[in-house]
Amino acid sequence: MHLKTAESSFPRPSSLQAWMLAIRPKTLPAGAMPVVLGSALAAAAGSFRLLPALVALICAIGIQVATNFINEIYDFRKGADTAERLGPTRTVAAGIISEKKMIQVSITLLGGVFLLGLYLVYTAGWPIFVIGMLSLLFAWAYTGGPYPIAYSGLGDLFVFIFFGLVAVGGTYYVQALNLYFPVLIAAVVPGSFSVNILLVNNIRDIATDRKVGKMTLPARIGGEWARRLYIALTVVAYIVPAILWLNGSSPWGLLSLLSLPLAFRMIKLLYVSEGRELNNVLAGTGKLMTLHGILFAAGLLIQ
Repeated sequence: MHLKTAESSFPRPSSLQAWMLAIRPKTLPAGAMPVVLGSALAAAAGSFRLLPALVALICAIGIQVATNFINEIYDFRKGADTAERLGPTRTVAAGIISEKKMIQVSITLLGGVFLLGLYLVYTAGWPIFVIGMLSLLFAWAYTGGPYPIAYSGLGDLFVFIFFGLVAVGGTYYVQALNLYFPVLIAAVVPGSFSVNILLVNNIRDIATDRKVGKMTLPARIGGEWARRLYIALTVVAYIVPAILWLNGSSPWGLLSLLSLPLAFRMIKLLYVSEGRELNNVLAGTGKLMTLHGILFAAGLLIQ
């Protein structure tokens, strides 16, 4: 029933536009920036390796896109994507891309990531195989299975772990073949920003998520506390470079402070925005993550 409602509410884009909607480009910094940071940390340690870095980047973005595709499939099945939804068009719910086609593409994409990831396993051994398999499982379990992570309020924790600690630590490991605690401290930065992207998305959808039992963290704690958490995580992201500097890393990592004006703007916008207006905050948070990440990574490379 909700399929017909959604179809009548959205203009039908071209095939390319439809797949771009499904990919959700504004959220892709969450997949790319941890690899950029992990590679910068490896380069600062004299261990940078181009091919493993590139393969890690492709795999990370591939897993994120596959997660987005699978999210469309299961949110459609559970009735979470309706015409009342305030976010961008969800292509399966709107009838633009069939569920069958989305399943086929998701399986193909995850299969490609698995095969490509075998190179990283060959390069760095069984720890990467474990990380890779857990990442693929997370891509499905986020909204799939009998106990979907996104519906339990634990999505933010898993995003922090996989788009922060795992992604940065794994990228560093496939190049340096070791792992040090400061690398995981640095990983807190993309982990925090990735959670913020998710928070904005879920703050926007609190009302519609609650209707279908999708109890995300903002749906549980409310928009005000979710906004406070966004601020706290932003503060943490700016403190981390200072902590690393005080523990011997390049002081140029503090170049990330140059992105502070955008951070203040996003916080202000978050507090004055509701509904569809929050889509601008979501896109802006992705830009903030990218700008902060590039400045932070570039600074770490300056000795």
